[in-house]
Amino acid sequence: MNEPPQAPPAFSAEDQKWMGVALERGAHGTPSPNPHVGAVVVKDGGQLGVGHHERAGEPHAEIGALREAGDGARGATLYVTLEPCNHTGRTPPCTEAIARAKVARVVIGCSDPNPHVPGGGVETLREAGIVVDVGCREAEARRLIAPWAKFVTTGVPHVALKLALSLDGRIASRTGASKWVTGPEARARVHQLRAQHDAVLVGVGTALTDDPRLTVRDAPGHSPLRVVLDTKLRLLPTSRLVQTARDVPTWVICTTDAPASAEDALVERGVEVLRAPPSSEGRVDPLAALQMLASRGIVTVLIEGGAELAGSLLAGAVVDELHCFIAPILLGPRGRPGAVDWAGPATPAEAPCIGEPQWEVCGVDAHVWGPVVYPVAAKA
Repeated sequence: MNEPPQAPPAFSAEDQKWMGVALERGAHGTPSPNPHVGAVVVKDGGQLGVGHHERAGEPHAEIGALREAGDGARGATLYVTLEPCNHTGRTPPCTEAIARAKVARVVIGCSDPNPHVPGGGVETLREAGIVVDVGCREAEARRLIAPWAKFVTTGVPHVALKLALSLDGRIASRTGASKWVTGPEARARVHQLRAQHDAVLVGVGTALTDDPRLTVRDAPGHSPLRVVLDTKLRLLPTSRLVQTARDVPTWVICTTDAPASAEDALVERGVEVLRAPPSSEGRVDPLAALQMLASRGIVTVLIEGGAELAGSLLAGAVVDELHCFIAPILLGPRGRPGAVDWAGPATPAEAPCIGEPQWEVCGVDAHVWGPVVYPVAAKA
């Protein structure tokens, strides 16, 4: 006779409180290609140690919290947002350190979704005589690791799409002028977004038209890897992207039949050129390019242009998060082009949309952002 499934543990207000501390701490650091994780050690209602995963190769959140707690961790409760690792990677298994610390209980936000490493963190801790409860503030814990979870389960990075457009949906005037559609406050917010991603990606059309730097200048943080999709290697050696490639890593993804002479000119200036098989249209396939980036450890990508690339990714339901910066100007029906170039849905009901949109004012512009929701009809 099969036993009925166990009911999920009931978490106290104290559990909820301390997991909140771990979640807040877990948002710190730049651990890519590892996930964001936070942890806190608690005993007799007091905090003994707290930690987060700062960057890949450095101690995990649990280790930082246990080290800060010291001998006080014996008999304490460890709250951690993600199931502790049970394998040796760049660091030893966290389960071993937790068992050695003699903690009495471990409360976990969510289980590890990574299909590529041996699991069993929960089982190993229980075998060591530790009480383990899983699922405290689980939805928030899963949101914390959402970009990484997509990366490890699909082999595709988490994709955010940034659009800057007029009230009537245009990104340039009828003469092609696009600097600047939005104001300085909106541009500073975009720099913040860049600093939060592993890579920023544009199509070659945007690179040729705008000659962008794609660096972080108006906000704290480091500039991400810069990537250009360039089927025939048209990117000019005199462009600012190429001229600064030795200072900020810059990759160009082209097709296998792009001219070798153009590749040599870019490589000579510090650009890394990656070749991908052409799509049926003879271009670099955006999804294949994203998979190539994921295979090289890129977890999060910010797409900044152009309209055709944005349309292709939305049509393929690849975009996870949308950021729209809307300027209070009208560029007219001959403004060119639209923010997204694609066939689009047949009806409004089939249109991708921002779920639970958030709004903020950036100077005179509006910024609306949130996760992209794709109606079932649009995916079919």
